[in-house]
Amino acid sequence: MLDLGAGRPQRFGRTSDRRPLLEARRLLRVKELADGVWHLNTFPLPNSVNAFLLEDVLIDAGGRQAGKGILKSLRGHPVAAHALTHAHPDHQGSSHEVCAALDVPFWVPEGDVDAAEDPALIDERQPDHFMARFFNRVFTGPGHPVDRTLREGEEVAGFRVIATPGHSAGHVAYWREADGVLVLGDVLNNMDVLTAIPGLRLPKDFLTPDPDENRRSAKKLARLEPRLVLFGHGAPLRDTRKFVDFLDGLPG
Repeated sequence: MLDLGAGRPQRFGRTSDRRPLLEARRLLRVKELADGVWHLNTFPLPNSVNAFLLEDVLIDAGGRQAGKGILKSLRGHPVAAHALTHAHPDHQGSSHEVCAALDVPFWVPEGDVDAAEDPALIDERQPDHFMARFFNRVFTGPGHPVDRTLREGEEVAGFRVIATPGHSAGHVAYWREADGVLVLGDVLNNMDVLTAIPGLRLPKDFLTPDPDENRRSAKKLARLEPRLVLFGHGAPLRDTRKFVDFLDGLPG
């Protein structure tokens, strides 16, 4: 485990004069949403590509361009491990860089372990669509050895792993029953990933190998009645009724 805020030499002069301003800017990128749950933006457009710190476990890591910003955002926060909701380009892109820089283990859902280690498999498993190929070219990062395989019912930073396959073979969500916090990756989006228009929606079919299975995974989350829902794409949602009604309205 590495604390990026430790062991830094104090600097003086103009740099030290600007330190409070720089620190304030950094903190704007890391917002505490619930007890021990922080949000990190990994893309210039806020809430468009999200990562989360659950206690000391980083969930997801944006695209391959996001590593430097993630590491800056994590300064001062102890990080013990990095886990994925799923191995897609905009979630595993900077996983190798983060794990190597922080010297932390890499935890991946069972069905996505091979793709996390060999990202060529991500492209092979995605639908044959030009937008899927575009996202793969732009965001995919190098693979990284997996240290822990995550399975249904296991615990990560006080959250229970829930298998939610469909958007990827091994997709999972993380659920903390004590205060109703749900981190659901891309089972649902709270914005359109192409236009950035906000609102609940299923992920694009052209980015989802099995839309029917993903819809079934989404519908089973309604019974949780979460009080805070955190998405891979889109702003946090604190409206339980809106979330449940949307899921109950899905076909199947």
